[in-house]
Amino acid sequence: MGDWPAMKAGRVIAALLRIGWSVKRQSGGSRKVLERPGWPALIWHFHDGAEIGPKMLARIAKKTGLKPEDL
Repeated sequence: MGDWPAMKAGRVIAALLRIGWSVKRQSGGSRKVLERPGWPALIWHFHDGAEIGPKMLARIAKKTGLKPEDL
């Protein structure tokens, strides 16, 4: 968990898209369902300007395969 800084959700989702995630569908302004082959779907419910803390970022990384160097 110590490798994860706090950062804006827009930057995190951009990194997820770069590593192979795609938006399967979107409803409303912030709720998206992301998909990537070989991984369970991920429901993304952060506005792009929202700050994601280190603890939450570590949880997202565990579910998505995101690494600090991907950001």
